[in-house]
Amino acid sequence: MELVVIITVLTLLQYTWFGFEVGSMRGKLDVKAPATTGSERFDRMFRVHYNTMEQLVVFLPALWLFAYQVDPTWAFGFGSVFLIGRFIYRVAYLKNPASRALGFGMTLLPSSIMLVWVLIVAVRSLL
Repeated sequence: MELVVIITVLTLLQYTWFGFEVGSMRGKLDVKAPATTGSERFDRMFRVHYNTMEQLVVFLPALWLFAYQVDPTWAFGFGSVFLIGRFIYRVAYLKNPASRALGFGMTLLPSSIMLVWVLIVAVRSLL
């Protein structure tokens, strides 16, 4: 389970870093809180951070359920894909939001696979 702890902490640190980047852009681009829009550069970073939060709501429970019900090593693998996908998403979205599909897919797919797999395991154990 240590691998799952590591990928969880790395994912939360990544999310925190994205949040610091939003705060930094607020200062650089003079976007005063509580505004959530400003320059296009700020808007993009804000969306990267916010979309990451939206993905974490699904990913983190899926990761831990999968590690418990199926296999922690596989959970770490899926988590690594998610983490790398978030970085790819960030780079692509900041450059051109229309190019974010690869990074988004690399975050949506692992969560979806883990959720479906855990559901199948749970249902099968009931039968």
